Amino acid sequence: MVEHKKADNKVANSSMFWRLIFRALRLRLQRVLIIFTALTVGASIVTAMAAVYFDINTKMSQELRTFGANFYIGSADGGMINETELNVILQNAPNDLVTASSPYLYGVARSDLEKIVLMGVNFDAMRILAPYWQITGSAINVNFDDRNAMIGKTLAERLHLKVGDSIQLSKNAVEKHSFTIKAIVEAGDATDNMLLVNLAFAQNWLEKESLANNALLNVKNEQGENQAEQFAEQIMQQHSDLTARPIRKVSASEGQILDKIKGLMGLISLVILVLATLCVNTTLIAIVGERAKEFALQKALGAKKSDIIHQISTEIFIIASGAIITGLCLGYLLAQVLGLMVFKSYIDMRLPVLPITIVLSLLVAFVAVIIPTRRALNINVANVLKGE
Repeated sequence: MVEHKKADNKVANSSMFWRLIFRALRLRLQRVLIIFTALTVGASIVTAMAAVYFDINTKMSQELRTFGANFYIGSADGGMINETELNVILQNAPNDLVTASSPYLYGVARSDLEKIVLMGVNFDAMRILAPYWQITGSAINVNFDDRNAMIGKTLAERLHLKVGDSIQLSKNAVEKHSFTIKAIVEAGDATDNMLLVNLAFAQNWLEKESLANNALLNVKNEQGENQAEQFAEQIMQQHSDLTARPIRKVSASEGQILDKIKGLMGLISLVILVLATLCVNTTLIAIVGERAKEFALQKALGAKKSDIIHQISTEIFIIASGAIITGLCLGYLLAQVLGLMVFKSYIDMRLPVLPITIVLSLLVAFVAVIIPTRRALNINVANVLKGE
């Protein structure tokens, strides 16, 4: 009988506890919504930033691998490659795998002013192989003929040449050839110190017919990096005198840039979480002030400090749980928007994102509730009930 009464009292107390919880949330709905919004914003930003953080390496690698030349073919012994052999490789490549290609031939030539480095290429492929080139003058859309050339910016400045000027190459006192500078290119690499000419002319002038130092290709990566790796293996199996490999674009310096981007995302998340904590803390302090009589009455009726702590913690947990669920959904959508805007693809949600969002959001909620809870526990019952 006694145990039955204890059980009934326990049920009654539990029922009363939950009635107090939901009554408190309902009566101060406006302030509750402020807390809910602050926690939701924090959870959303953390979710979005964490999703991008864990996926940015993959997305940046894919972006860089599809930007410009991403595949190299050269001689296995460091010598020259034959253009005819390269054409065979391109003909045997899987359909639509190679979007652009060009042999590269380098050599030293004498101009009227100084010795310069020639670079022979197929200009019509450069628009895809080197889209990052900054060009002044004629854009790259067709093969330049034997009358026109491009010149690197550094070399042009050194020789005091501009678009429309002429430069003359000399083999000897009799054999000379003049070019009109159709464009000045700034590539940010050794190309800035070279004279760029039609491949056929470079082969003829340097007396290296059908030869090249190497070839660069743009290979599609729609099926992932393995497709390029398999193409490289196929080339080396069929042509033992050649070496082939995908170009790794994510260098050490680019890795450092990625680290800085990740650090910036972490800082943004931290600032948002701190602001959310302050917002929740301030709102809870105001709520405790409004509920001073309620807490004083509970203490007068025999409520323990642990009971009040349990009540406030349960209230904030309910709000935080709803905010976390909403924040995860909104954060996922925000991550996809960022992915489409920056990478033109969707962000993959990695497994660590969920626990990170939940833990940090709950941490913010319970850190913010510490001071308000202490104020509730330190309420002077006599003074509050007397209206002081």
